[in-house]
Amino acid sequence: MNQVIETIKKRRSIRRFKEEQIKDEELQAILEAGAYAPSAMNQQPWHFTVIRDQNLLDHISKKVREVLVKHENEHLRKLGEIENYHIFYHAPTVIIVSGRKESLQPIVDCSAALQNMMIAAESLGIGSCWMGLIQFFTSQEEEKGKIAIPEGYEAFFGVALGYKETASDIPIPQRNMETLVTYM
Repeated sequence: MNQVIETIKKRRSIRRFKEEQIKDEELQAILEAGAYAPSAMNQQPWHFTVIRDQNLLDHISKKVREVLVKHENEHLRKLGEIENYHIFYHAPTVIIVSGRKESLQPIVDCSAALQNMMIAAESLGIGSCWMGLIQFFTSQEEEKGKIAIPEGYEAFFGVALGYKETASDIPIPQRNMETLVTYM
């Protein structure tokens, strides 16, 4: 099987990471993969904020949980009520993906960049998990200045990165292509 397709099929959301920080050259390769994502009209509207400071990651997680416990969505509220829940699963590195507000398709473009980063991470043996809860932090006026989101950009997602605590020998789940695709 083609190596890229195999990597795509093997990638899983990892929620248990080793404390060890990923290597700088691995981080750079992951960031570069994100920068090479396709974008509408080639606007490349993304910005990547790398956070490796565990105190800041813990602070963000705490502040997000404070918002979640008051959320109207039952699932999110229950997450916020879990005493030791950490939105980044204690990953040693988190990349916040922000998009230029005035661009054509910033959410779609940033999603493509994030997917590229997660596939690149998997190819390097690094676990990843897509983080959608970062918006609950950056929407807090008193908090959003604590992470370097450029003026005119909005934080959409984060990706937690780290070496996998356990091997992910999970079998590749099958997809029923007959129900997913219609040929005309």
